[in-house]
Amino acid sequence: KPRWHNERGDRHKSVTSPVMRARLDEAGTSVRLVDGQVIWHQTPPGSGYLWGGVLTFDPAGQHLFLAVRDSSRLSTDPSGAQDPDRDLGKVLRLNLDGTAPSDNPMSAAGGVRAQIWTMGHRTAYGLAFAPDGRLWLHEMGPEGGDELNLLEAGANYGWPLVSNGDDYGGPPIPRHATRPEFRPPAIYWNPVIAPGGLAFYDSNLFPAWRGSALITGLQAQVLVRVTVDREGGAREADRWSMDGRIRDVAVAADGAVWLIEDEDSGRLLRLTPA
Repeated sequence: KPRWHNERGDRHKSVTSPVMRARLDEAGTSVRLVDGQVIWHQTPPGSGYLWGGVLTFDPAGQHLFLAVRDSSRLSTDPSGAQDPDRDLGKVLRLNLDGTAPSDNPMSAAGGVRAQIWTMGHRTAYGLAFAPDGRLWLHEMGPEGGDELNLLEAGANYGWPLVSNGDDYGGPPIPRHATRPEFRPPAIYWNPVIAPGGLAFYDSNLFPAWRGSALITGLQAQVLVRVTVDREGGAREADRWSMDGRIRDVAVAADGAVWLIEDEDSGRLLRLTPA
């Protein structure tokens, strides 16, 4: 069997890649990153698979939000996303130097707890601010139950204690409705779409889409448009078949929507009105 090490040199311990800040130097004919500094490490390393993360900055550019995945199966690592001393299954809010802001929900506790913004998440792939300044996250469910969540400071979204899907080959998971102390998703998908990227539309090229979330589907091979309301509700408004696994979505300055595939063809697609 091949042997591998994570970036810390630990064999057979799965760990999210560290977060590094650096300056882009475009002087001369070369483009490079300089003055690199690692500002975050996963604490502690995991023991399962499919770790990873997604990050975004707040609209003011003052804080970094980092979603750390926890797709471990219930039978192998049941406590990760619910353990406040581990960053698995959390959305962390950091200063730009990697320190914890003093106004985080548990800032006085220190350690990982001081970094936590929300907890109880599974496999987060999309994290983005809407035009109204609210932060949204989508995550893959287990066997069913993909979610789109409106994030509120200090809230717990329930994984792995509740889900609208079930564990692969394991016992059924209680539904969100059975545990009102956990925040339910604004919308969920059964059957799944396997969400990839997330972007909010705030341009004039597609005026009917303003304020909508655009979500790519890997397994479903679609682009989904979701409308959100002031009360935190959401509904699927449109779904377009893209004939390929769509990994990510971005909105350009001119309002065009860009999509990228993750299959062999690796197409980069630009969407504009017909």
